[in-house]
Amino acid sequence: MERWRLNRIGQLALPIVGGMMSQTVLNLVDTAMVGFLGRDALAGVGTASFAAFMATALVMGLSSGVQAMSARRIGEGRADEAAVPLTGGLILALLIGLPVTIVVLVFSSTLLTLINDDPGVVEAGLPYFDARLLGVVATGMNFAFRGYWAGVSQSRRYLYTLLFIQVANAAISYVLIFGKFGFPELGTEGAGLGTTISLFLGTAIYFVLAWKNARKSGFLSRIPHRDTMLTMLRLGVPAAVQEFLFASGFTAFFWIVGRMGTAEVAASNVLINLALVAILPAVGLGMAALTLVGEGLGRNDPDEASRWAWDVVKVAVVSLGVLGLPALVVPDLVLAGFIHEAEVIAVARAPLRLMGATIAIDGIGLVLLHALLGAGAARQVMVVAVGSQWLVGLPLAWLAGPYLGFGMLAVWATQLAYRTLQAVVFVVLWRRRSWTRIKV
Repeated sequence: MERWRLNRIGQLALPIVGGMMSQTVLNLVDTAMVGFLGRDALAGVGTASFAAFMATALVMGLSSGVQAMSARRIGEGRADEAAVPLTGGLILALLIGLPVTIVVLVFSSTLLTLINDDPGVVEAGLPYFDARLLGVVATGMNFAFRGYWAGVSQSRRYLYTLLFIQVANAAISYVLIFGKFGFPELGTEGAGLGTTISLFLGTAIYFVLAWKNARKSGFLSRIPHRDTMLTMLRLGVPAAVQEFLFASGFTAFFWIVGRMGTAEVAASNVLINLALVAILPAVGLGMAALTLVGEGLGRNDPDEASRWAWDVVKVAVVSLGVLGLPALVVPDLVLAGFIHEAEVIAVARAPLRLMGATIAIDGIGLVLLHALLGAGAARQVMVVAVGSQWLVGLPLAWLAGPYLGFGMLAVWATQLAYRTLQAVVFVVLWRRRSWTRIKV
């Protein structure tokens, strides 16, 4: 790979990867703080966080639609229209996010009890869940902004804002969880409120940055045309459905693990957060691929778009292989910062090693997933991602865990199986190049 191509990938991906890594690391800080509240609190927050993920997923899918359209406008030489999709994304975040917040808040207790009916887990998780639901609109808007900054190759603005959000989240959560500086001790509710408050602070910063830097590109100065909104929905709805069903799949996974015991739920909460430390760099690289593919197709150069995707895959495989080494070699040292019970560490040890050994496979799938989104193949991505998770991953997890009783290692091996299948299908789709004919 030529040096200038590697530099181009780095310029796009590193700020996004840095932002995502900071987000995940600080989520782990939250997890570590909640861990001091006990096993029920750790399991409750883990269960509720993925229920909240499910609620916000319908607005998170707006990011890829905004990014694909903004990158395509840049490639077409229409930079003065690049922020119009952002305005459309913000409108959709409000129109979708507000009803979702209201409806899920009404049924939050019922939903959480369906996922895990352990009274201690529900008691600890429900206040956190309700607090997180108040930030659905802010999450949708922040993802729309993220898509725009990445699409116009200004991902550093996303990085700086996300760093502020995550530092604010850690500080506010610490104060509210443990009742510092005269504030009440809110426990798990404080962790949820800290996240929601920091999200809205980030939204305010994004609006100020966009007002200063994106007005000339159409931000809040032009009403999106009907065709723009329809294209946004065509790209965003499949991505939103995919995110929702992906999040629902995680919630279903927690339900499956919950049938095995509270120690398994607590271990899974930590394992998934640790996995995100390694996986999110691949998501950041995938977002770089999304922009590069969109620009290449905007210039009517599908060969260049295809080559960019494969170059990013190479970077992802090497990066994730290195990041997985600590989990493979010293799992107990990694787990000791988040789990304070020997029984839970014993449950998490072998799955963490497996995850460290195979995390590079996720890199291949995630980069090509985003590359296909950049080409506008949102429907194909949705079918593959949702189908592999729900028709392969979850049934196998149920079979290996609660039904046959093979334990946590077998359950996590089933998740590796479906993600490997997913990666293989995305490789085949990318090589077939039917995505070159999609109009955005």
